[in-house]
Amino acid sequence: MNDSQSPSFSSADSFDSASIATADQNGGRSRRSADGSQTLASEQLRRWRDVFWLGIFTIHLVVLGIVMAVLGINRFKRTDRLNIDRYTDGFLENQRGLTENYWPLYAVAGGVGTVLGWTWLLLLGSQANYMMKVSVHILTTYLAVISVLCFWADQFFWGVAFAVGATFQFFYVISVIERLPFTMLVLQKAAKMVWSLPEVTRVACAFILVMLLWMTLWSFGAAGVVASSMGDSGRWWLLVVLSVSLFWTGAVLCNTVHVIVSGMVFLVLIHGGRDVSSMPPNSLMKSLRYAVTTSFGSICYGSLFTAAIRTLRWEIRGFRSKIGNNECLLCCVDFLFHLVETLVRFFNKYAYVQIAVYGKGFNHSARDAWELFQSTGVEALIGYDCSGAVLLMGTVLGGLITGTCSGVWAWYKWRDRMIMVGSTSMLMGMVLVGLAMVVVESAVTSMYICYAEDPLLIHRWDAEFFNQMSEMLHQRLQHRSARAREVLSHDRLDSHMRETIPV
Repeated sequence: MNDSQSPSFSSADSFDSASIATADQNGGRSRRSADGSQTLASEQLRRWRDVFWLGIFTIHLVVLGIVMAVLGINRFKRTDRLNIDRYTDGFLENQRGLTENYWPLYAVAGGVGTVLGWTWLLLLGSQANYMMKVSVHILTTYLAVISVLCFWADQFFWGVAFAVGATFQFFYVISVIERLPFTMLVLQKAAKMVWSLPEVTRVACAFILVMLLWMTLWSFGAAGVVASSMGDSGRWWLLVVLSVSLFWTGAVLCNTVHVIVSGMVFLVLIHGGRDVSSMPPNSLMKSLRYAVTTSFGSICYGSLFTAAIRTLRWEIRGFRSKIGNNECLLCCVDFLFHLVETLVRFFNKYAYVQIAVYGKGFNHSARDAWELFQSTGVEALIGYDCSGAVLLMGTVLGGLITGTCSGVWAWYKWRDRMIMVGSTSMLMGMVLVGLAMVVVESAVTSMYICYAEDPLLIHRWDAEFFNQMSEMLHQRLQHRSARAREVLSHDRLDSHMRETIPV
């Protein structure tokens, strides 16, 4: 990012609502009044957004639902009930099985994932900070243990894959170790905010149940694929397609919760509390209605790309900070970094706050949020914060625990299907635990949006936290300015040397 666009603030006192107010670029955005109050865009101003992607997602659900039902029924109680095997006669490699042989393994995955998700929500107020610290430090060890188990089970490819994952996780944590204290502070305050809104945790629990119902059908089809008589390559391709579908569906539900919680947190911060008289009535139900109607297309669209781009950005940031003076490698990484930063402008999680509050389309929301952060300098603070990565670690850990439970059972019953069952069960666990984690992430994104629009909103909610954020932002802007001066001096020195050295 271009540091020259970010203003420099000398102290926390230099923040005021006038200096950070931004122009409204959407007719549906409500204006902040003199007392700082702001409400959700009225229902009359909201329009259906990104309807094309809403249609694509709906068609995908219907088609995949039919396919999964057919795949499961074909092997339920009787082999080749629908006479599908005639299309796979040339790929027979393994003995035939039944859907009900493998469906209980997925039931275990669904049960474990649900318990982990609900446990996280139950402990959100008292043990959230401790649980996030455990996730950061134990994930590397857990990945290494699973790698050893895969090698012991003669699964060389998966052993190498988990070993590489453990290595990347270890180096990433090392690269961001100095950022973790501030990250944990932000997550602790976000958990405090969510815990004061018990209705949003109930919404997350309800969406976990909805996801579990869809997984009942999904796992029925996946069990039919695992039990099918086609070869391993055919089964893997079908499972990959089903996994992509589950990932998108899970991301859509997670981001729906994200929009609902973001709308609630934003309103609480804007109005100074949930019990004040200016707080709009039935705020949660309005946020829920907007999320599943007019804004649902934008959620479906953003869910396709946001998670992958965010993960890539975290990895590149961590790797970039540890390169050193290798100019060739630094040049390549910088190219990738700026490419990803460009994508982040149009696909970022802060768009969901704008969707929740103003009812904009996804790309418009993402661009407005990122321009707001750049114009105020808050992007420097967001770049330093690793809260999204820490929550992802907790999600992955929950998925690994779920996959291990189902995989160990599969090892004792059908060893040749252990990896298939374990990997798909891991994805199920990640989706279910992710639905619980997203409530904290939603609070984090809303706090940053509010801080960028009017820092005094954070000051009114928690003055000590406001001072800590302001101090850290001042440090990051100073750091960026120093780096910019260093790069400029280095370029001038190189130019001077080229001019003085005779050709």
